[in-house]
Amino acid sequence: MNLTDIPFRTLAIVRGTDRDAALRTVLVLAEEGLTTVEVSLTTPGALWVIEQARRELGPEAGLGAGTVVTADDAIRAVEAGAGFLVTPGLGAALREAPTTGLPMFVGASTPSEVIDADAYGATAVKLFPASHGGPRYLKALRDPFPTIAFVPVGGVDREAAPAFLAAGAVAVGVGSPLIGDAAKGGDLAALRQRAADWRAVMTEAIGAVSA
Repeated sequence: MNLTDIPFRTLAIVRGTDRDAALRTVLVLAEEGLTTVEVSLTTPGALWVIEQARRELGPEAGLGAGTVVTADDAIRAVEAGAGFLVTPGLGAALREAPTTGLPMFVGASTPSEVIDADAYGATAVKLFPASHGGPRYLKALRDPFPTIAFVPVGGVDREAAPAFLAAGAVAVGVGSPLIGDAAKGGDLAALRQRAADWRAVMTEAIGAVSA
């Protein structure tokens, strides 16, 4: 998984209360070009959502499972068709996840946790919750860990995302500031507008970092 190829450097996080609404949300995001999507296993029917979205979007879609906590979570997510796994932290899931051969975004916050996540073979460290230290904390972590890919998650919005990219994030994870209430049965037209606004913000931020 080439992290720099993630469209708009965005991992969209779908966490909802209704499986049908969550599925519609995933499909709309894909239609809007935000094709790397994590479906949180806290969503009722999340595995069904992953299965159906995989069927609709095909084998190449960047579709993953989030909030993977236990070894069983990892196994069932793979069986459902997840193409990557995301954990909120270190734990039992990491005993099973590496055996799947899938890319892993492993949650970590402290330097010690970053070292452990890397030792488990993390494709990227999910810096969580990113809001606690903000871009300045990420920049500080980048000094001792220059080769580790960081994806900040938690409190990342349109204002914070460009700052995280400037601080060295390879991508950002965004939930409610992008998804809104769509995964709970909310307005999909509003989701499309937020997606368009998000694409514009990230395009400008990526251009600034690349300049």
